[in-house]
Amino acid sequence: MAVTAAMHLDGVGFAYPTGFALGGIDLRIEQGEMVAVLGPNGSGKTTLLKLMLGMLHPDAGEVRFKGRVLGAVRRRELARSIAMVPQEIALSFTMTTAEVALLGRTPYLRRFRGPNREDREAVGAAMAATDVLPFAGRPYDALSGGERQRVILAMALAQEPRLLLLDEPTRHLDLSHQLRILSLIHRFNRARGLTVVSAMHDLNLCALYFDRLILLSSGRVVADGPPDKVIQPDLLKEVFGVTVQVEPHPTRHIPWITILPDDL
Repeated sequence: MAVTAAMHLDGVGFAYPTGFALGGIDLRIEQGEMVAVLGPNGSGKTTLLKLMLGMLHPDAGEVRFKGRVLGAVRRRELARSIAMVPQEIALSFTMTTAEVALLGRTPYLRRFRGPNREDREAVGAAMAATDVLPFAGRPYDALSGGERQRVILAMALAQEPRLLLLDEPTRHLDLSHQLRILSLIHRFNRARGLTVVSAMHDLNLCALYFDRLILLSSGRVVADGPPDKVIQPDLLKEVFGVTVQVEPHPTRHIPWITILPDDL
């Protein structure tokens, strides 16, 4: 019996009025996979995530979650199953860290009722896992960039999703916080079988933490596979326009990139 994919895009196309379009996207994301979506700015990474989340609706083809067409799944059910970690969240008023994390329980809350014990336990567990309990009462806006990103991740994990989508979760973070965030995500993937799809920029971090890389260029998939199949000098030169040297990582069985600037 065939196993139903966590997410399946079948011939998906989407075009903006500006003219940019994703076209002919055929992807099957299996349950428990950890996938990075790569590509230059404007290649369609965020658009692809929004199609998987149901924020955008394809002009062609179908997006299916657990075998069901995304548009046919009720919004509350979808919100309980798929969580999105944006690069940042904008708050219209001051909220504490705990209050932001509690937003992840919105799909479970009943109208005119506050959070119940199950909601509080889910939020507490997510905050503990992301190590943000020590500043639960601090204003979210007063936190550092790395701390805010962990709070956003706690909010998503409190949702108890089966699929976690992330839009460049390490952007604007220093190296220490980048490693911390990706280690947290990797741990949830391995320990809980959480399916992860993340837009990323850093190819070396992708090789370290992700089992599968999907490379986009001008709205189309140009490579899809494990890091050693996608991280190829000729392909990266074609897509990113940069010259790189690819060698084995000194301690891991993964490719490692050294950039070779043409003007130095």
